[in-house]
Amino acid sequence: MVTKACTRCHRIMEDDRCAICNVQSSKNWSGFLIIVEPEKSGIAEELGITLPGEYALRVR
Repeated sequence: MVTKACTRCHRIMEDDRCAICNVQSSKNWSGFLIIVEPEKSGIAEELGITLPGEYALRVR
């Protein structure tokens, strides 16, 4: 299993393109963040995350 991250929204996935943004994903990412309730999370607000899920902190 190769995990990739969207270069725009940083959502972690296995696909070559993000299902949310329809942007190319990258294998070059670091940092792992799980957002369960984005409406109650200060970190999600700061990063502009509105959907629950797994996210990379840094994507190249």
